Amino acid sequence: MATQEHNGATPTRRWRLWAGVLLGMTLIGLTFTLNYYLFAHHYVAIFTRQPSLSEMLIWELPYWFLWAALSPVVLRLAERFPPERGRWPRNVGLHVVGCLALTLAHRAAYLLTCWVLHVTVYRQLNSLTNAYDFFFFFNLPTGFMCYALLLLVSYALAYSRYQQESLNISRLEAELAQAQAQTTQAQLQALKMQLQPHFFFNTLHAILPLLHRDASAASEMIVRLGDFLRRTVENSGAQEVTLKEELEFLHCYLEIEYVRFRDRLTVVYEVGPETLEARVPNLILQPLVENAIQHGIMERVGPGRIEIRATRNDGLLRLQVKDNGPGLGGATPAQPTLRHGLGFTRERLERLYATRQRLALADAPEGGLEVTLEIPFVTANAVEAGAQAAGVR
Repeated sequence: MATQEHNGATPTRRWRLWAGVLLGMTLIGLTFTLNYYLFAHHYVAIFTRQPSLSEMLIWELPYWFLWAALSPVVLRLAERFPPERGRWPRNVGLHVVGCLALTLAHRAAYLLTCWVLHVTVYRQLNSLTNAYDFFFFFNLPTGFMCYALLLLVSYALAYSRYQQESLNISRLEAELAQAQAQTTQAQLQALKMQLQPHFFFNTLHAILPLLHRDASAASEMIVRLGDFLRRTVENSGAQEVTLKEELEFLHCYLEIEYVRFRDRLTVVYEVGPETLEARVPNLILQPLVENAIQHGIMERVGPGRIEIRATRNDGLLRLQVKDNGPGLGGATPAQPTLRHGLGFTRERLERLYATRQRLALADAPEGGLEVTLEIPFVTANAVEAGAQAAGVR
């Protein structure tokens, strides 16, 4: 395969090319034959009598057959020395030399062939040496034309192959990009679906004890869970939403936890107004807050407090979730207690933003755990403007 690509065509394609050249030369030869035959009176200086059609064929066709035989050499030179940028003066000079050399070689072979075939016009000169002296430089421009024609054919075919290969590459790149986008979308969707059952199981586990102790609270949690499920279904296909929409979704989740914890849970928001239109991954805050509740608030005897902050900083959107629980307590973010929901969150961020994101866990100075998430600050208007600009281009 590598050799075929280097040569510019497969052996079958080369054979077809040379066959086409041979056919083309034959047609040109027949055309010249008819021309000389029909207008032989213009060549009275050469012909002493009107030649027959068979004599014209024997005289004319060898000329074009010999050029057909030389065509692989011309095509190889065209392939080896293309008129590429930076080398075209040198390569053009080489083609001038090649054209002159092949035309003279063709002329020598043609005169010898015609002498052997007893072409009358050359036999009249009594010897091959006289034929060379009289006819060697005759009609050289036609030879130059043949060389130039073969060059043009070669470059036209090469350009056609280049165009076709470019189209194929563009199509394959588009198909690959589409496949990668679909794969990434499927992977992100799978990560979202992994997050949701994790939350549902935790919520159902919390409802069970309330069924015997506080039936009304359990009933209210079920209603809130139904609202949460409805919102989940409505936004199941969206990978990104505005921060405002994400906070509304988070509020729906916290309504469930408020029923569960009553006065033990306080949530404080510090959200800059300029951040509300920023694009964020759908369901990105819920696992962070759920982690704060599961590993922070539930492990406290007294009231629990969660702070949610959103700020814009140097082109980044910074989201922070802080609780007043025990913090890491000597654990590391890689340990199982913090790994489930946050692990999925980290994977989603890497899929969506590659290296342009950060998720960090640290003990807050005043106690508790603080989770910091940073992603590029992009608004919905900026996304639409970018899409429109791409469409215009």
